[in-house]
Amino acid sequence: MSDRSGLSRGDRNRNARLARLRELLPFDHAIVGIDLADEKQAAVVTDHDSRVIARRRMNARAWELGELLDWAVEKASAAGFASVTVACEPTGHRWRVLDQLAAGRGLALVCVQPLLACRSREAEDLTRDKSDPKDAVLIARLASELRCYEPERADAVWARLRHLGARRRQLTTDATAQVSQIRDLLECAWPAALSASGSPFRSVTWCAALAVVLDRCAGDLGRVRRLGPARFEAAVRRELPRWSAIRPCLRIVRALYAALGDPAGVMAHRPGALERAHLALGDWRDTRARLAGIEARMTAVLDDLGLTALVTTIAGLTPAGAAAILAETGDPARFASPRSLVRHAGLCPRDNASGEHQGKTAISGRGRPALRLAAWRAVWAAMPNNPVMAARFTRLTTRQDNRLARQQARTACAAALLRWIHVVVTQRVTWDPVIAAGGAPLQQAA
Repeated sequence: MSDRSGLSRGDRNRNARLARLRELLPFDHAIVGIDLADEKQAAVVTDHDSRVIARRRMNARAWELGELLDWAVEKASAAGFASVTVACEPTGHRWRVLDQLAAGRGLALVCVQPLLACRSREAEDLTRDKSDPKDAVLIARLASELRCYEPERADAVWARLRHLGARRRQLTTDATAQVSQIRDLLECAWPAALSASGSPFRSVTWCAALAVVLDRCAGDLGRVRRLGPARFEAAVRRELPRWSAIRPCLRIVRALYAALGDPAGVMAHRPGALERAHLALGDWRDTRARLAGIEARMTAVLDDLGLTALVTTIAGLTPAGAAAILAETGDPARFASPRSLVRHAGLCPRDNASGEHQGKTAISGRGRPALRLAAWRAVWAAMPNNPVMAARFTRLTTRQDNRLARQQARTACAAALLRWIHVVVTQRVTWDPVIAAGGAPLQQAA
């Protein structure tokens, strides 16, 4: 879509972004390219034609780079520049320390994507030659060409949410790995246990009953079988509160008790495998408790931001799922449009067309992988409870033209979820299923 000038919306957004970058990189400022490392830092001061004015190597930690910035300002002033703009790659935490040091001196800072620097390294001299001083020059050159971006600067509340989100992602990964390990061990040594429930790891009764068996068996299932059905059921009832439940499903309890006499499994490995499964089950229970605590903290941060009531109007989206997404996006208001947020997640379509050729379209896969993962997980939880998303998924997987695979349709739903969150948060409106489905607002329709 374009206006009378012929400019598309993308052109206007790009022009605005370049104008903002030019404000940060004016022609009367020199550019300080810094290749950040742990202890040895490489820096160059260049003009906008990438001519090196000064070069320096320094043994210092990131928080000791104030002296380097003062040196760069002095060299730029001697060369006739009004000030300097700092450019670096966003490596770990170091760029944040450098940003704080630069802001304290009234200096602007921009970041260069490491992937862009890597590709520019080969384009520089066709050799892929790499060294810290050469990378510093490359960083400065890319910044002078405005092939950089202004980094996100979160306040204390958003920064806390980001760190809690990273912790939640780590615990979720650990919990998934522990479940896979328990499943593998049971399939090897006692496969009948997995048949006692249709969704064993989602059933608290099955988890409590398995904990009773593994606590008492010491590798010999016959010891637990000798308890008898009544005593086994009583033990499961006592175990249930540790799994945040009260009333057991007796059908699952009886099925697991009956599985105690099943001889299937590798008998030589059964004692060791069951002992290892016992340890993994304890780890999983502890991880679940820590995960619940982190999600409670994230929800509290969402309350502090005044966003819980808004994002939970999206049917099927839990406060924890919304907090996980917002932990990766930061304040959605920093994105010019919902489409920009989707691009940041790498969920936007990547066109592949030239002339009359139209290749296969896939998602870009760039951007922030953790945001893609958070949106993907949120879609799985929201799909059964969100009629708009379910209808979109059904239409994408059943239409005659350009039918999508189920995984592709879920990816499209994840992109739609990010667009909904951007609108809800930035405009401070509740989610409207009619608008989300592509119709007119309810108040207009009425």
